[in-house]
Amino acid sequence: MYPVSEPVRPPLPPFTLDAAIQKVRLAEDAWNSRDPERVALAYTVDSQWRNRAEFIGGRMAIQAFLTAKWARELEYRLVKELWAYQGNRIAVRFCYEWHNEAHCWFRSYGNENWEFDETGLMTRRIASINDLPISKDDRKLLWPVGRRPDDSLSLSQLGL
Repeated sequence: MYPVSEPVRPPLPPFTLDAAIQKVRLAEDAWNSRDPERVALAYTVDSQWRNRAEFIGGRMAIQAFLTAKWARELEYRLVKELWAYQGNRIAVRFCYEWHNEAHCWFRSYGNENWEFDETGLMTRRIASINDLPISKDDRKLLWPVGRRPDDSLSLSQLGL
C-alpha cells in the first residue's frame, strides 16, 4: 500500500525501455516548466541530491534550490536523453541553455543518475554538470520557453 500523502508517479520501476524513455521526457517537461513546486513533487520528501558539488536533502530544500536556480538561469531550455536503465535506476545525459542577468549565454552539459522508489518518486539524483559560455548566435535550443516541442531535435541529432 502507498502512503496517502504521496501519489503514485508512473511509470513505475522496474523500468522497460519505453517506460524509461517516458520517465525521462516527463522529467524534462517538468524542468522546462521552471516551476520549482511542480518539479519537487517528483522527489520523495527525503530525497538526496548531489548537484555539481552541492548536497541537497529533502523536497523542501530541492524546491528552494530550484527557485534560486531559475532566478539566475534565465530563459532556461533543457533536453534530456536516456543513457541507460535497469530496475529502479535511470541514467540520462542532458544539455540546457540559459543566460544570466548580464545576458551572457551558457550551454550546460551533464549526466544524471536517478534512483526511484516503488511509487515512481525519485529518492536519489546525482548530477555532474559543466557550463560552457556561448554566444547568443551559437544557441541550439531555440523553441519558446516551456515544453520542448515533440518535433524538435534530440541531443544526438543536434550533435550534443
